[in-house]
Amino acid sequence: MTDPTKKLQTILDNLGSSLSESDIETAVSLFAKNCYWRDLVSFTWNIVTMDGRDQVRDMLNDCLARVQPSGWCVAEDAKESDDGILEGWVNFETEVARGYGFIRVRDGQIWTLLTTMVELKGYEEKKGLTRPIGANHDNNIGAKTWKEEREEEIRLLGYETQPYVLVIGGGQGGIALGARLRQLGVPTIIVEKNERAGDLWRKRYKTLCLHDPVWYDHLPYIQFPENWPVLTPKDKLADWLEMYTKVMELNYWTKSEAKSAQYDEVKKEWTVVIEREGGNVILRPKQLVFATGMFSKANIPNIPGRDIFQGIQHHSSQHPGPDGFIGKKVVVVGSNTSSHDICAALYETGIDVTMVQRSPTTIIRSDSLMEFGLGDLYSERALKSGIATGKADLMFASHPYAIMADYQKPFYDQIRKVDAEFYKDLEKAGFQLDFGEDESGLFMKFLRRGTGYYIDGGASQLIIDGKIKLAHGQIERITENSVILDSGTVLPADVIVYATGYNSMNGWVADLINKETADKVGKVWGLGSDTTKDPGPWEGEERNMW
Repeated sequence: MTDPTKKLQTILDNLGSSLSESDIETAVSLFAKNCYWRDLVSFTWNIVTMDGRDQVRDMLNDCLARVQPSGWCVAEDAKESDDGILEGWVNFETEVARGYGFIRVRDGQIWTLLTTMVELKGYEEKKGLTRPIGANHDNNIGAKTWKEEREEEIRLLGYETQPYVLVIGGGQGGIALGARLRQLGVPTIIVEKNERAGDLWRKRYKTLCLHDPVWYDHLPYIQFPENWPVLTPKDKLADWLEMYTKVMELNYWTKSEAKSAQYDEVKKEWTVVIEREGGNVILRPKQLVFATGMFSKANIPNIPGRDIFQGIQHHSSQHPGPDGFIGKKVVVVGSNTSSHDICAALYETGIDVTMVQRSPTTIIRSDSLMEFGLGDLYSERALKSGIATGKADLMFASHPYAIMADYQKPFYDQIRKVDAEFYKDLEKAGFQLDFGEDESGLFMKFLRRGTGYYIDGGASQLIIDGKIKLAHGQIERITENSVILDSGTVLPADVIVYATGYNSMNGWVADLINKETADKVGKVWGLGSDTTKDPGPWEGEERNMW
């Protein structure tokens, strides 16, 4: 072992021995006073960050006897940076699971610790050496082929047999969860109201592409091929999702919509009414998952005069693209991602378009974000250094949210220097810029509020050149044929697109179950940073998100 690895193993040995002896005070003393232990399910069966020694102590007092951790060892050669931070990957076990983590040691004490559950003992995924044979060599009379067994499962599940898990929402989140559960042998149904898997993307405006690079977007088990574009076009992604549901053998019900759900406290199960194929199907799962997405419950502001507007108006999520609006004047309310994408497509189709900016927006050029913000973890450069997506995700997760802003600021300071002329030109065009209230940039805005930014794919230059017109202020009212701002500016309009964001996802819980349950779930998204649109108190994790 290298010297850093030996040093780290000594610390892990001390941690392991104190935990195995239930000596909580000695274990706590190994942590720095300002420390963070982030646990993803392995100790707490939750996603939670312990902030400081007192919270570490409380967590261990609550669960150590049940968890029984052991086998702490360095998984790969550890590293020690020039500023004295010792860090490395860690293997460990609990009574019921195997775990993997990442640790940072500063001044001889544990500064950050990430612990994650990898697999449950006795419920390991059947892969690699344990993958299924596929062929049936029993030669019994009446033995079923793979196709016959699959057809029987599709016919029975939800009708003669019940799913253990019901996932409402068949986008990429619901699909990925369904794939994981499938590999664990958990009977699961995913319900999706659209006609085909991927329609959530397929039906959006035609120019939509992902703004995240391909290395950031892989689904489990099947990665995008090596020739996949860096920024995935929405129809290409839609087709991939549809293919994925088939080859991963997911029980994916299209044209199916959840109408109501009730929980039976005695039976510990849900009763969910699904409208499917012209009738109602009653499902009784033990677990109900909302995978309805953070960008699905549209927020349309209640502006005086909306009811008298004689043109076309819709939310950005319902925007069909520019082709039907040639010769019309379009006003797009909002100045974040959807607004920029829609405005650019409208201009490129020869349409007169005005963007209404109501508050400052964080703009980051796509190339700069990939180079300085994501490149070390999600890029070809990262792959060459041995960091594939799974490891990159864990490295990112190893940074507690409480200190993440400090990690982010240097990236954006560098970007502002490199792209200084770009930002100067944007401001000269009248665009209002910011980098967050604490200058921590785009990603912290995303974590805190899920809005307020745009990764530039070309629309910013159209604003600089005056090709996308720009107006500022709040909308005072709408007339039969115009939008009037609080400055008195009148914007003639045949079409109004509300790129005005989305409401909290617990609204879907209220719609399907009741408001009491939605209130019990609470607000979804945000950290409690006490910044704009992310009120306190501090949560330490994304509110009610898995």
